[in-house]
Amino acid sequence: MQFRQKALSKLQSPEELDLPVRFARPPGRLVLAVTVVVMAVAGFWAVTGTVSSKVTAPGLLTRAQGSYLLQSPVAGQITEVHAEEGRTVAAGEPVVTVRTGEGDRAVRAVARGRVTALAVKIGGVVTTGADVATVERIEDPGEPLVAMVYVPGGNTATIPVGARVDLTVRSVPQQRYGVLRGRVKAVGRTPQTRARLTGFLGDARLAEEFSRQGDPIAVLVRLERSSATKSGYVWSSADGPPYELESPAPLTAAIHLAAQRPVEWLLP
Repeated sequence: MQFRQKALSKLQSPEELDLPVRFARPPGRLVLAVTVVVMAVAGFWAVTGTVSSKVTAPGLLTRAQGSYLLQSPVAGQITEVHAEEGRTVAAGEPVVTVRTGEGDRAVRAVARGRVTALAVKIGGVVTTGADVATVERIEDPGEPLVAMVYVPGGNTATIPVGARVDLTVRSVPQQRYGVLRGRVKAVGRTPQTRARLTGFLGDARLAEEFSRQGDPIAVLVRLERSSATKSGYVWSSADGPPYELESPAPLTAAIHLAAQRPVEWLLP
């Protein structure tokens, strides 16, 4: 009976039509306003904005002609080492002398270049085909360095010629001098086998490192030149390192791909 009397009493009371109706409290209106603004900004960016991506891969700072591995054509004992690491040798110049059963034989440079590594020393014994030295080919001393970047085969389809590249050289402190700037000059068409990599790099260890994820595609990067830096190249910092770059030098490249619309990027 108590509930019935309350219901009848409410029916008999006049409706409060003159009181304002409150749809949301102030905090609720603030949340609603923020949500609307965020959705509007997101929608505008989805239509007019762009999404940039990049491909990261290892590489080497080197000369455009690469390096070659000088091997001994004979077996015997090393009696003389004529070259030193860092020294330039001419084509046909003796690098080492090997004493064989038929007399002394000179192992000569195949092409002009700079000796970057010696694998033998006086008194050592070599067999036919043994590694003697790695020589970086240098036809013109004034020729600029390039970066050879080795990208896994499935990631090169979207790399355009002219794409911006940031190069982190391992021998240069990045936190102090930043990254080296470059542009994609050419993208290879066929994968590089380990044998081809070794033939160009003159280093089987590097060839193995660059082919860990399968035979890669070679991407040639042209370094941006600058007369205002000691190295002669453009860096993300103002001056870059206060010394010239040495090659070959391992590096990591970040290749910036062409920007895409978010809507196109999200749609299948």
